[in-house]
Amino acid sequence: MNRLLFALINEGARILDDAPAISAPDIDAVYVAGYGFPSSRGGPMYYADSIGIGSILAAMERFAGQEGGDSSFWKPARSLKHAAALRERLTLSALNG
Repeated sequence: MNRLLFALINEGARILDDAPAISAPDIDAVYVAGYGFPSSRGGPMYYADSIGIGSILAAMERFAGQEGGDSSFWKPARSLKHAAALRERLTLSALNG
């Protein structure tokens, strides 16, 4: 489950990096309303904040290092690394304008 969710979170962070979305809550709204992400989790970006960006980055590093792991796939988005370094939440980050 973490592999799926953390890949989804990383892709959401890449969307923030590339600026097609203005904010993490915008990404959450699309996933909840459009793709059926459980609203009780608040969306993937909110979920990331609730479990901790640092723990997501650590898991992604483990996934990349495991047999058959793809280090380019698990390369963290800039906004994830930035939020972790500043101990910010994606949903409240300065990255969100």
